[in-house]
Amino acid sequence: MDYSKLNLSKDKAIIIPRALFATTPETFETDIQKLEELYSTKDIVKYLKLTTENISNKVCISVAKRYNVKPFLRFSL
Repeated sequence: MDYSKLNLSKDKAIIIPRALFATTPETFETDIQKLEELYSTKDIVKYLKLTTENISNKVCISVAKRYNVKPFLRFSL
């Protein structure tokens, strides 16, 4: 994928999950703050819930806690 051709508005469904795909507990705060500069809380939660990317359940739980929304998981245990 050529990231230089992505549009911040049109490609939210790609950008948001990919930005959090490789986050770790140590980098989560920095990573999520960068997304918050570009997108609303509503968009971040929405596109994480809709993605087919391999986002860890830990990331989803961290996002839910941060925004005080019902916890959601990408994968059933």
